[in-house]
Amino acid sequence: MISSILFIVIILYAIIAYNNLTRKRNNVDNAFGSIDAMLKKRFDLIPNLVATIQQYADHEKATFTQITALRTKSYDQLGESEKAEFDRTFNAARRSFFMVAENYPQLRASENFMHLQRALNETEEQLSASRRTYNAAVTDYNNAVMTFPSSIVANIFSFTKKEVLTIPEEERSAPNVKKLFQS
Repeated sequence: MISSILFIVIILYAIIAYNNLTRKRNNVDNAFGSIDAMLKKRFDLIPNLVATIQQYADHEKATFTQITALRTKSYDQLGESEKAEFDRTFNAARRSFFMVAENYPQLRASENFMHLQRALNETEEQLSASRRTYNAAVTDYNNAVMTFPSSIVANIFSFTKKEVLTIPEEERSAPNVKKLFQS
């Protein structure tokens, strides 16, 4: 009698833990989907930004080449790791892109450029919020996967730890504002 009650409790716990882990994994996937949507939106802004700035600065080929190279593949063909790499590469190119724009006052005053810059800034803010949501969902999921006793159910049903998004080391340091004003 006691053994059958214990068996039922263990089975009920396993079902509850499995459902909990599944919900948390789905939350992680949903949060990554939000990041994916923002990356796609940003990816689609690139041709407009490039076309606008090229009208003013044809000789700034390095920045344009880097940004255009990011656009050579269809976004839908990129895997998760390629999307993360695109994100890192785009952030570096974006900084160069706006430094080029600073050298062209007539470009900064262009209504088209200002609209695109606002759209990109808004997308970056939404992307940042999506990253925070994703990392929170991953942390919650990883805690469930790694803590006892749900870790037993996680191992049985192959729930594996997910990686949180991190920023590259060069983006962690504070920008040297004094250097920006010396050019």
